[in-house]
Amino acid sequence: MAEKNLRTAHAPAQRTSLAGKIFLGVVAAYLLVPFLATLVYSLFVEWTDILPSGFTLRNYQELFTNTVFWASIGRTLVLCLVSVAITIVLILLAMYVVVAVNRKVAPVMQFLCMIPYALQGVILSIGIISLYTGTGTILSNRMFMLFGAYTILVLPYIYQGIRNALNSIDAGMLIQAAEMLGCGRFRAYVQVVLPNILSGILVSSLLAESIIFGDFVLANNIAGTNYQNIQVFLQANMDVSSGLSSAIVVVIFVVVALVTALVLKLQGAAQNNAKEQA
Repeated sequence: MAEKNLRTAHAPAQRTSLAGKIFLGVVAAYLLVPFLATLVYSLFVEWTDILPSGFTLRNYQELFTNTVFWASIGRTLVLCLVSVAITIVLILLAMYVVVAVNRKVAPVMQFLCMIPYALQGVILSIGIISLYTGTGTILSNRMFMLFGAYTILVLPYIYQGIRNALNSIDAGMLIQAAEMLGCGRFRAYVQVVLPNILSGILVSSLLAESIIFGDFVLANNIAGTNYQNIQVFLQANMDVSSGLSSAIVVVIFVVVALVTALVLKLQGAAQNNAKEQA
């Protein structure tokens, strides 16, 4: 009787688990259909019937032998790394003030970081250009303008990720406990708090990276062809060949997936190190 009740108790959990897996499978298939269709289109000469015809790797051969393409990929990665790194450092320093010095500035900090949500790409780019063009300083350089624009663009997303991570571990209490043991505030923030929010930092960095990879408006308005990122390169080739454009989209997807996998691997390694130290 007890064994029967035990099986009955486990049955709903098993059914729920199976239902969850089915749901995730359906969602994954739905999300992958556009990518798979783009991949198939890039591998065939034409697709005017139910099935495509004329298998070819010409689009990828043309793409991989194009030095402008590799340069645009490199520029986009540099934009991601530099902009996200600058934003993370600024937010971490600002959040130190919030959690360890004066919590009253938290609403002001949140308000300032949420402002970019309301700024459309066109408005932000025109505002930056009109403000800094012709000043004769390093800020009038279009490349530096673009780095600054992306730093502003990803500010809300990184702020939210870091703030949620700090709230989840009660960073203020950790710093107070470290101070009672003779550790300074900033040292406690760096050596105790930051390792515990590394996962949140990496996740918010992933979101910021995907936003920068998908941006066209800022890059086109501020830098144009002077500092061509991958989206500007894609736009320039859309009228040349639809198959080539599809190949570019596939490569962008693969690059973003590889960067995501690398960040997740780093996140897993950081969590394992934290468990070992604990």
